[in-house]
Amino acid sequence: MAEKPKETKVEKPKSAVPQEGIAAFLNPEEMHKLSRIVLLSRYVVEGNLAGAHRSPLKGASSEFADHKAYGVGDDPKHIDWKVLSRTDRYFVKRYEDETNLRVYIILDRSNSMGYGSGDTRKYDFACRLAAALGYVVVKARDSVGMFVYSDKIDIEVEPRNSFNHLHNMLKRLQKLEPASTTNTAETLHQIAANVHKRALIVVISDLLDNEKEINLALAHFRKKLHDVIVFHVLDPLEIDFSFKKGFEFEDMETGELITCDPRSLSKDYQKIFGEFLEQYRTTCEGMKVDYRLVRTDQTVESYVRAYLEERRRLSK
Repeated sequence: MAEKPKETKVEKPKSAVPQEGIAAFLNPEEMHKLSRIVLLSRYVVEGNLAGAHRSPLKGASSEFADHKAYGVGDDPKHIDWKVLSRTDRYFVKRYEDETNLRVYIILDRSNSMGYGSGDTRKYDFACRLAAALGYVVVKARDSVGMFVYSDKIDIEVEPRNSFNHLHNMLKRLQKLEPASTTNTAETLHQIAANVHKRALIVVISDLLDNEKEINLALAHFRKKLHDVIVFHVLDPLEIDFSFKKGFEFEDMETGELITCDPRSLSKDYQKIFGEFLEQYRTTCEGMKVDYRLVRTDQTVESYVRAYLEERRRLSK
């Protein structure tokens, strides 16, 4: 008589627990690599904590700022005796205080950000870029806040400098998908009018809107003495237009359809799109806005590390 086979229990694979907040956008290895770098401002900023960024307020750090006439309440130890010997007048030295950096990340979630020719949509890349920058900022004890917009501001989070704050901010971002049309210029003007202290403004968008109006909005930030970074996030096919056969193209915000042979349009497209990119680059350069074209066919962590290392060298 044949032996009856033993029954074995087959365990069902456990479903993966959905990640939330920071863990939804960055894995532990990426966070480890990002923890060694900092995001520096190129200009004076205003913050709430002692930090590593120059402040317009005069305090007691080691970097000399200017002189002021000695008056009631001034500490005699700050009297500049060399100036006294030359002028026979009492002046005290003032020094640049240091402050924490306030960073506002402004993220575009309009429908055009939902495009992706490969595994990564522009919006997915933009969210991970925002998470990586936010992690770097908070790790350095600086403050990060966020605006997420489409045709209006959908999320507004004031800057704070805790990982719990970053975690909760990114949990809110997780719940959003690309939607609606875009109104980048008006949104930027609205934000610029409401951010009063000097800060670092980070704009993450495909900028597929009226470029002249957007540049005026960026100028609004610079007029208020904010440091500004623009990450122009685009899919490689939007830049290269390397389609190989006829397609029906749909405007993701208006729904308009166009059927064409991309190969016959490729040369003209690249010329016009190149002029579009150059217009942003040269205008931003003239305003001292740090403009960066970002392709989505690269890893976010390696891009952020390379960019921040370059920015650190240029900030010296």
